[in-house]
Amino acid sequence: MSLIAQQEITVRSARPQDEKGVISLWHDCNLTTSYNDPSKDFQFALNKSNSDILVALQRDTICGTVMCGHDGHRGWLYYVASSPSLRGSGIGKMMVNAGEEWLRKCGIAKVQLMIRQSNEEVMNFYQHIGYEHTPRIIMAKWL
Repeated sequence: MSLIAQQEITVRSARPQDEKGVISLWHDCNLTTSYNDPSKDFQFALNKSNSDILVALQRDTICGTVMCGHDGHRGWLYYVASSPSLRGSGIGKMMVNAGEEWLRKCGIAKVQLMIRQSNEEVMNFYQHIGYEHTPRIIMAKWL
């Protein structure tokens, strides 16, 4: 991303009125699934002591997001998104860095994320910015 473009982008916590634009970006980036309601996810994470949604703005348009949260021990990043038309410009990395910084300020020393196994493009992105595959078995139960 050019220095001029970087200067045009600001990152801040999402506000309730950002919900429509954030969810639209999540849909554009294929981050939504049939079993997660993005509106409920947005409302659940917004501006709590252990979670937040950060947005990147180019002028007044949402062009990036990251949902960050922690359990007091480990941090997690979710819904990392950058506008498809701006891919490769550094917004994804900017959002990951912003989420990591948010977690650092909360005193969290380790950050994790989950990637669908079929999403090789995203795996390559995270490896490129320093994340490594950590073999684990994740078990889940719907409540």
